[in-house]
Amino acid sequence: MLFQSIKFAVFLPIVFILYWLLPHRFRYVLLLAANAVFYLSWDIRYGAFLLFATLVSYFAALALERCSRPATKKWLFVLSILVSLTPLLVFKYTKFFFDSAAAVLSVFSVRLHPFTAKLLLPVGISFYTFQSLGYLIDVAKQRIKAERHFGYYALFVTFFPQLLSGPIGRAESLLPQYKQERFFSYAQATEGLKQMVWGFFKKLVVADALAAYVDLVYGNLSKYQGFSLVLIVFFYSIQIYCDFSGYTDIAIGSAKLLGISLPENFRLPYFSTSIREFWSRWHISLSTWFRDYLYIPLGGSRVAKPRHYFNLLVTFLVSGLWHGASWTFLLWGGLHALAQILEKMLGIRSAREKGTITRLLRALPVFLFVSAAWVFFRAESFSDAIYVFSHLFSGITHPLAYLKAGFLGACGIGMGKAALLNLVLFALLPLIVTEFAAEKHIQSPIAYLSGRKPVVQWIVFLILVCLTVFLSKKGVAAEFVYLQF
Repeated sequence: MLFQSIKFAVFLPIVFILYWLLPHRFRYVLLLAANAVFYLSWDIRYGAFLLFATLVSYFAALALERCSRPATKKWLFVLSILVSLTPLLVFKYTKFFFDSAAAVLSVFSVRLHPFTAKLLLPVGISFYTFQSLGYLIDVAKQRIKAERHFGYYALFVTFFPQLLSGPIGRAESLLPQYKQERFFSYAQATEGLKQMVWGFFKKLVVADALAAYVDLVYGNLSKYQGFSLVLIVFFYSIQIYCDFSGYTDIAIGSAKLLGISLPENFRLPYFSTSIREFWSRWHISLSTWFRDYLYIPLGGSRVAKPRHYFNLLVTFLVSGLWHGASWTFLLWGGLHALAQILEKMLGIRSAREKGTITRLLRALPVFLFVSAAWVFFRAESFSDAIYVFSHLFSGITHPLAYLKAGFLGACGIGMGKAALLNLVLFALLPLIVTEFAAEKHIQSPIAYLSGRKPVVQWIVFLILVCLTVFLSKKGVAAEFVYLQF
């Protein structure tokens, strides 16, 4: 069930009404049923994987808490982590590891039959696996107590707004919210609706419009070169941001309708003035997960510099592999690690205290680097990525013809001049203006807009609703990018 589907437009109001009509003691039962309907609507077979993750982490946490012998507890912890990771490793990475091993063995003239089995990859498995792993680690380290109530714990793992693509929540924050009796708040509900509107605008108006161009060019790269490729590099940067942060806004807004606060996941990342700052503002719930459960346990920055750099490299390589079972994702993660290592060597720091112009000038090279790295994230193969980089500037010796060819290339694949004009005026311009104003006031766009006068707020959000209705593709429900991870 996609957020932008008709099914969800019917599903969410029903859940919302029933939730606030029911007494508190029955609400978790309603939400568990809603979670099941939401998730099983994709494929009923996915339910087995979600149930497995929930049961393993629930009972393993109880066993870890009760275990008093350190040696036994250590082995139980390792076993529970391995068992929890097994479905993710098998169904997401088997082909990658097999193909990689075959490539290495082929150097020694050892041939393996190609791996052709199609394994079912349950949607959202990377997210709910990491959420349950974080809970297990917190219990093992005695940061929190194991949850005894299976219903509330199952709700923590399966809560439908965040189930498919996060934000990845922490038990210490979410479990108390599910247990606490809540009363309907008009202010919180309207704030949730506004955040959903902003998310739908970013996804349906901006991301999907850019995806039409990006997907067609990446689908037939050999036909394009020069400024057409420059456009897709930057279009994809905006597309993936609006797509994923749009999902997050809809998820957080949906949860707010039910009185639940999910963690912040994006904080205007393209205004970052260093790669380190970028990762404190992009996919925050995942980057903090890797920081707390991998980077710091490895030693973090409280070690000798070579070991510190090694810790960074391992963390971002694992992050790259988490995103996708491909060497291009590993390289993408490695590039971000190397960029941060270089920043540390050169003493480059963020420029929050500087003026607006200085910050924008500092943010530009960071945005260029991140956009270039996204090429490896988006490209289907190394050869495609290399093609993009090697043909970016073809024809640039004739600047006017270079720009004209890129513009005509966009029109030539069906966008048309009117579509490009709509994209710039009614999608990119409102996005840039709103986010620039929010960044200037060091706030999220929703917080910034919520600080305006009520009449201004409602006018802005009414305009966003109209733009979303009139400019989104009718009858098309494009999946969110991060659903594939």
